[in-house]
Amino acid sequence: MSQTDPQQQPAAQEDPAPELPLLELRDGLSEVVDTDPALAEVIEAFRSGTGSVAVDAERASGYRYSHRAYLVQLRREGSGSALVDPIPFGDLSALGDAIIDAEWIIHAANQDLACLAEVGMVPRKVFDTELAGRLLGYPKVGLASLVGEVLGYRMRKEHSAADWSTRPLPAPWLVYAALDVEMLIELRDAIEAELRREGKWEWAEQEFAAILSAPPREPKPDPWRRTSGMHRVRNRRSLAVVRALWEARDQIAESADISPGRILPDAAIVEAAAAMPTDRDTLQKLTAFKGRGAHRHMRTWWEAVDHARRLPDTELPKQGPRYDGPPPARAWADRDPDAAARLSAARAAVSEIAEAHRLPTENLLSPDTIRRLAWAPPADADLTAVSTFLREHHARDWQIGLTATVLTDAIATEPATNLETP
Repeated sequence: MSQTDPQQQPAAQEDPAPELPLLELRDGLSEVVDTDPALAEVIEAFRSGTGSVAVDAERASGYRYSHRAYLVQLRREGSGSALVDPIPFGDLSALGDAIIDAEWIIHAANQDLACLAEVGMVPRKVFDTELAGRLLGYPKVGLASLVGEVLGYRMRKEHSAADWSTRPLPAPWLVYAALDVEMLIELRDAIEAELRREGKWEWAEQEFAAILSAPPREPKPDPWRRTSGMHRVRNRRSLAVVRALWEARDQIAESADISPGRILPDAAIVEAAAAMPTDRDTLQKLTAFKGRGAHRHMRTWWEAVDHARRLPDTELPKQGPRYDGPPPARAWADRDPDAAARLSAARAAVSEIAEAHRLPTENLLSPDTIRRLAWAPPADADLTAVSTFLREHHARDWQIGLTATVLTDAIATEPATNLETP
């Protein structure tokens, strides 16, 4: 009996993955709530509902300077869904109070809590489906990905970057927004069951509590240094131009409530810094300054550039950014080889634990905390001191329990100066 060479056999054809059904609204599209009587009805409906409340908010990122909510979506068992326009009201604290005792299910809570608080809606208990997905090791934790993977529905994505400050909001946008809370309750329940099966439910509870207890984020120093394309800026004088243009643009953007990039793109700021024009005509001839927005404020841009050009050297920004912690890790090998060795050992140990528990490393322990521990470890580098250090840097009990021992060993790594050269 002759045998066929396996390499000559045709490859097996895999069946294509079945198309997921498109998620649709169960109750149809409700009217946008933008009057006092309609809001009163919604408040009563959600006060009398049962169970957790799915909550979402839409902002106008990329269009507006502010991060305010331009639409708030809610869904609750026995209450149905509601689309609330916060702009006519300004304050939605009565709505927040009506559901204050319920758990709020929010996808990526850190993105929405600030704008919800701005309109008076502050939860006491949250369930973050995105964070829970990370704890479970899902490779993609966007809402559409989790709904598809866990619940088997395909969600619409076409209006995720829409200008939600538009009025009136188009019906297709409203359908998209309403769908964001359509399956959140079912998703939450399915994910909780999975967390419990994997022994990660207590981790999730601690993470959700930490979201609510986290202090307000401090503004980062020198925000102008995050201008896209800064790698092209070579000297301190050019940095001063970037700073002056960025600050001038920011003032205009805040006053007009327009996204800064729509007034003057980052590319224009960097081009001006690189070209260092000596007069207004030269500035406005630069390619990136030929847009309508740039021309509208040309006098302001030139005054900013001219001011930066005339600054004394003592007032120029430093070449590198300011740090409130350790320097960039890439500089450690030269500045402190022992700290570099500790950091390498700590990162490897935490990465191994994260992989064993199917966790993103950054969700097991903050990279900033690891850097700070490696750069300036406690004087008594024992388990108790390391655990205290981690807790002072906002690590949760479950994180400390998994990492404190290996980090204690890591910071006791033999000094690099005593290591044999291979």
